[in-house]
Amino acid sequence: MTDISSSSQPSRLARIDALRGIAVFGILLVNVWSFIWGFESLRYGVLPASASLFDVLSVAFVSFFAEQKFYPIFAFLFGASFVLITRSAKRQLERWSDAERLYRRRLRWLLVCGILHGVLIWFGDILTVYAIAGFWVLAGLANARLSKIRSHLRIWACVFFGFVIVNFVLSIQVINLNDLLEQGKSAAYAVESSRAIYTYGNFFSIAIQRIRDYFSVTTQSLFILPHIAVLFLLGVMSVRRGWLTQPWRHTTFWRRTQWIGFAIGIPFNLAWATLVLSEAIDPFHPSIYTFLMYAWLPVGGSCLAAAYVATVMLAGPGIMSVLEKWLAPVGKMALTNYLMQSLLCSVLIQGFGFGLGAKWPPAGWLAIAFGIMFLQLWFSRWWLSQYTQGPLEMLSRRYINKGATKT
Repeated sequence: MTDISSSSQPSRLARIDALRGIAVFGILLVNVWSFIWGFESLRYGVLPASASLFDVLSVAFVSFFAEQKFYPIFAFLFGASFVLITRSAKRQLERWSDAERLYRRRLRWLLVCGILHGVLIWFGDILTVYAIAGFWVLAGLANARLSKIRSHLRIWACVFFGFVIVNFVLSIQVINLNDLLEQGKSAAYAVESSRAIYTYGNFFSIAIQRIRDYFSVTTQSLFILPHIAVLFLLGVMSVRRGWLTQPWRHTTFWRRTQWIGFAIGIPFNLAWATLVLSEAIDPFHPSIYTFLMYAWLPVGGSCLAAAYVATVMLAGPGIMSVLEKWLAPVGKMALTNYLMQSLLCSVLIQGFGFGLGAKWPPAGWLAIAFGIMFLQLWFSRWWLSQYTQGPLEMLSRRYINKGATKT
């Protein structure tokens, strides 16, 4: 039976693979902090009084450059891949119903990977939510008219902005300035408790905390479903309209996206990074503006993410040759690299492994993330020089192709 997995397509676009590789690395910059601080409201924990300038800059850099910028890119590419994969399957299986059935099989595979990832390695897994959202949002759209996709996009966009506005209004009404001090103390104590478990605990105490956090994270992630749905559908549109697959024909579109994204994203995220840094330095006196800006972070973060995507789409041949050589292999093995990052972080940082989360300062944790990136740059190139797919991508292909043999 012919292979229908996405990674087997002969005309894979290096630009999309490179963008996916960038997203995988950007997600790691944010995720590495949660291996120390767990799932608490203080995203970057508490900076100690002895924190160096590099520690301070590490928090500022990640909150400005990466937080809520790369998971939107990943979700956007997830929607784009839906079109590319189902198109390939349709060409080989000849019926859209079969193509969609095999894509649902792919989503089941991702769901299982996500649950195992969240329970056994890292609580912040996103695959679980992506798989659930894929079943709900993408069902029946493989051969849908553009008008139907635009209609779905408008509906989900309205729901998404409705959530943002409601969250913003509730933040204004619920937060009492007199209670901010108490909230800050509670958050600081909670995050320090999580840090003690993750960085000093044994395998079983960490596992118990991880499972609790996984169910909390997954439950709360359902509230970001409208945002994910919008990103999925934008990815679908980007392939159907050729924005992503033929960017040279849409340079005006991408230049406008880049300009608007930077114009909104840079000032918003500079303000956000300032508030986050202030919160990490003095968690006992949080600012009400942190809560208010957090309600709009999915919008502000996505604007900068859109500018990042546009920059890659507008990249010239010289830059693209570098991206194709180094980052496209990472993107082709996105699932393998994503899960490998979690495994390496847990072993290097947490108490049951090398415990570097307790021994190293915040700048050291960021250095771990960059070290993993360099390792994966080398590993991905080497592996794909020997094989056509990453290890987990091979397993995924075998599972999906079993479904193809039954048609």
